[in-house]
Amino acid sequence: MQEKEQKKLEELARQLRIDVLEEVHSARSGHIGGSLSICDTLAYLYQRVLRVDPADPRREDRDRLVLSKGHASPALYAALAERGFFPREELKNFRKLGSVLQGHPDMKRIPGVDMTTGSLGQGVSAAAGMAIAGKITGRDYRVFAILGDGELQEGQVWEAAMLAAHRGLDNLTVIVDNNGLQIDGPVDQVNSPYPIDEKFRAFGWEVFHADAHSFPSLEEAFDRAMAVTGRPSMILQRSVKGKGVSFMENKASWHGTPPSDEEYAAALAELSNTGREA
Repeated sequence: MQEKEQKKLEELARQLRIDVLEEVHSARSGHIGGSLSICDTLAYLYQRVLRVDPADPRREDRDRLVLSKGHASPALYAALAERGFFPREELKNFRKLGSVLQGHPDMKRIPGVDMTTGSLGQGVSAAAGMAIAGKITGRDYRVFAILGDGELQEGQVWEAAMLAAHRGLDNLTVIVDNNGLQIDGPVDQVNSPYPIDEKFRAFGWEVFHADAHSFPSLEEAFDRAMAVTGRPSMILQRSVKGKGVSFMENKASWHGTPPSDEEYAAALAELSNTGREA
């Protein structure tokens, strides 16, 4: 990856984090920690990977993205706005009455959203169904799904993993956002899903590791995952919950807590003054 392109992605990820912060603060509600942990991934997907067209959001041959951890919608909304699916001004209406941007993504109301999500564990099943449809119709689109690590505690994830491998869905890539924390605390103490990589391999998936906050690492992982044939692929990305705001990082308490006015000002100042955030 050229330095100029990396800097561009880093700046976009920084802006996404500012957008997330402003959305949740404006609403006085929302899930900030897990949104901040996937901003780099969304920046990379929407700038370097996904074949999408904001002018034609429902184009049949578009790539699909399912945000299975739907509570991280502030990050998805920020990425969609930055990509041009709707005006950035709409972000300030997050979770407000009458707004299309509610706490979880709604495919019927929001341009660019491919699946309504929020009930954890179900997104990967929907993504597998989309991938199967692509195989049946002969379309060459790819399907991506972002799951939380705590979400792997849902049995439906593993049912879908078994089906995807059985059907050889090499047009499906799942990204597991492994920030190690869920609302109740450390994932490995609540109900450990580890070893995540070995379990997916046992189900017949190709698995790659990535640093969620390094664009060269993400580039390598996505390039390798998209080159896999005959089976689905999974990117296990190690991330930091609350990434980019020092007092939020690696703290489960910021899973779904909006910042106060003072915390908002401090976080905004930190993000605005960061030279190389990602």
